[in-house]
Amino acid sequence: MEFISSRPDVVRSNNQRWLCDYWSRARAGARVPAWRGIDDDEFAAVRADLSCSDVASGNGQPRFRIRFHGERVAQLYARENCIGKFLDEILPDAYREAALSSYRHVLASRLPVYTVADMRDPGGRIVHYERLLLPFGQNGIEVDRLLASLETVSPEGAFENRGLMNAPPRPPAFALCTTIQV
Repeated sequence: MEFISSRPDVVRSNNQRWLCDYWSRARAGARVPAWRGIDDDEFAAVRADLSCSDVASGNGQPRFRIRFHGERVAQLYARENCIGKFLDEILPDAYREAALSSYRHVLASRLPVYTVADMRDPGGRIVHYERLLLPFGQNGIEVDRLLASLETVSPEGAFENRGLMNAPPRPPAFALCTTIQV
């Protein structure tokens, strides 16, 4: 995948823009902000769309172990609980490499990555899948945790969110892959 560079205002969702601002403030001069958790009321409006992963090493490639995910994220994958599983274990084949390359790009750049992919729900309606990945690290330099915000919206109105990410007939068409410059 090829990534362009963009300003934070390219992010469409108000909640994801808020997360970008939060990430930028939390950096406090460090390369990446320290992880402080998402349990307080400040995250209540966005928690259902979030997934948090720890970075682990394995077979020469980083792997991403799911630490937490919200209820709407579980609906996307039609799974009640993915906690403790690796991302590469739950992603459908058609989408796996594209998704993992964006996660790896976050590790390399140590900056937020925003992608918009177009896919179809089971009823054939177009759905825009907007994903914001934010890096965090305990030492302020190396990334050891990623926070993902996953939002879906359809220009056609109502759509089926449940299982949207399960075995799409073809890979999603990426409309935007960008590194957010903050």
